[in-house]
Amino acid sequence: MPNIKSAKKRVLVAEMRNARNRAEKSALKTAIKKFEAAAEEGNRTEADGAFKVAVKKVDQAVAKGVLHKNNAAHKKSAMALKLNQIG
Repeated sequence: MPNIKSAKKRVLVAEMRNARNRAEKSALKTAIKKFEAAAEEGNRTEADGAFKVAVKKVDQAVAKGVLHKNNAAHKKSAMALKLNQIG
Protein backbone atom coordinates (compact mmCIF):
# COMPACT_ATOMS: atom_id res chain seq x y z
CA MET A 1 0.00 0.00 0.00
CA PRO A 2 1.36 3.43 -0.88
CA ASN A 3 2.27 6.00 1.76
CA ILE A 4 1.36 9.16 -0.14
CA LYS A 5 -2.26 10.30 0.14
CA SER A 6 -2.81 10.83 -3.60
CA ALA A 7 -1.30 7.43 -4.40
CA LYS A 8 -3.65 5.78 -1.89
CA LYS A 9 -6.60 7.46 -3.59
CA ARG A 10 -5.42 6.30 -7.03
CA VAL A 11 -5.38 2.71 -5.76
CA LEU A 12 -8.96 2.99 -4.49
CA VAL A 13 -10.20 4.70 -7.65
CA ALA A 14 -8.48 2.10 -9.84
CA GLU A 15 -10.16 -0.73 -7.92
CA MET A 16 -13.59 0.89 -8.31
CA ARG A 17 -13.10 1.49 -12.04
CA ASN A 18 -11.82 -2.05 -12.52
CA ALA A 19 -14.93 -3.48 -10.85
CA ARG A 20 -17.23 -1.22 -12.89
CA ASN A 21 -15.50 -2.14 -16.16
CA ARG A 22 -15.66 -5.85 -15.31
CA ALA A 23 -19.41 -5.62 -14.62
CA GLU A 24 -20.05 -3.62 -17.79
CA LYS A 25 -18.03 -6.06 -19.90
CA SER A 26 -19.92 -9.00 -18.39
CA ALA A 27 -23.31 -7.47 -19.21
CA LEU A 28 -22.10 -6.72 -22.74
CA LYS A 29 -20.92 -10.28 -23.33
CA THR A 30 -24.18 -11.69 -21.99
CA ALA A 31 -26.27 -9.52 -24.31
CA ILE A 32 -24.17 -10.50 -27.33
CA LYS A 33 -24.38 -14.20 -26.44
CA LYS A 34 -28.17 -14.00 -26.15
CA PHE A 35 -28.33 -12.46 -29.61
CA GLU A 36 -26.00 -15.11 -31.01
CA ALA A 37 -28.16 -17.88 -29.54
CA ALA A 38 -31.35 -16.39 -30.99
CA ALA A 39 -29.67 -15.98 -34.37
CA GLU A 40 -28.50 -19.61 -34.34
CA GLU A 41 -32.06 -20.80 -33.67
CA GLY A 42 -33.30 -18.73 -36.59
CA ASN A 43 -36.00 -17.09 -34.47
CA ARG A 44 -36.37 -13.67 -36.11
CA THR A 45 -38.61 -12.01 -33.48
CA GLU A 46 -36.42 -13.12 -30.57
CA ALA A 47 -33.28 -12.12 -32.49
CA ASP A 48 -34.74 -8.65 -33.16
CA GLY A 49 -35.30 -8.04 -29.46
CA ALA A 50 -31.89 -9.41 -28.51
CA PHE A 51 -30.26 -7.29 -31.22
CA LYS A 52 -31.76 -4.08 -29.83
CA VAL A 53 -30.60 -4.94 -26.31
CA ALA A 54 -27.10 -5.91 -27.51
CA VAL A 55 -26.69 -2.70 -29.54
CA LYS A 56 -27.77 -0.64 -26.53
CA LYS A 57 -25.22 -2.42 -24.31
CA VAL A 58 -22.48 -1.87 -26.90
CA ASP A 59 -23.30 1.84 -27.09
CA GLN A 60 -23.30 2.11 -23.29
CA ALA A 61 -19.90 0.41 -23.15
CA VAL A 62 -18.53 2.99 -25.60
CA ALA A 63 -19.99 5.84 -23.57
CA LYS A 64 -18.34 4.52 -20.41
CA GLY A 65 -14.99 3.91 -22.10
CA VAL A 66 -15.09 0.12 -21.86
CA LEU A 67 -14.99 -0.34 -25.65
CA HIS A 68 -13.39 1.69 -28.42
CA LYS A 69 -15.89 3.20 -30.86
CA ASN A 70 -14.44 1.33 -33.86
CA ASN A 71 -14.61 -1.97 -31.99
CA ALA A 72 -18.25 -1.23 -31.16
CA ALA A 73 -19.01 -0.40 -34.79
CA HIS A 74 -17.43 -3.71 -35.84
CA LYS A 75 -19.55 -5.65 -33.33
CA LYS A 76 -22.78 -3.90 -34.34
CA SER A 77 -22.05 -4.42 -38.04
CA ALA A 78 -21.40 -8.14 -37.54
CA MET A 79 -24.60 -8.54 -35.54
CA ALA A 80 -26.61 -6.67 -38.18
CA LEU A 81 -25.26 -8.98 -40.90
CA LYS A 82 -26.28 -12.04 -38.89
CA LEU A 83 -29.71 -10.57 -38.25
CA ASN A 84 -30.24 -9.88 -41.96
CA GLN A 85 -29.19 -13.41 -42.89
CA ILE A 86 -32.01 -14.86 -40.78
CA GLY A 87 -34.46 -13.38 -43.24
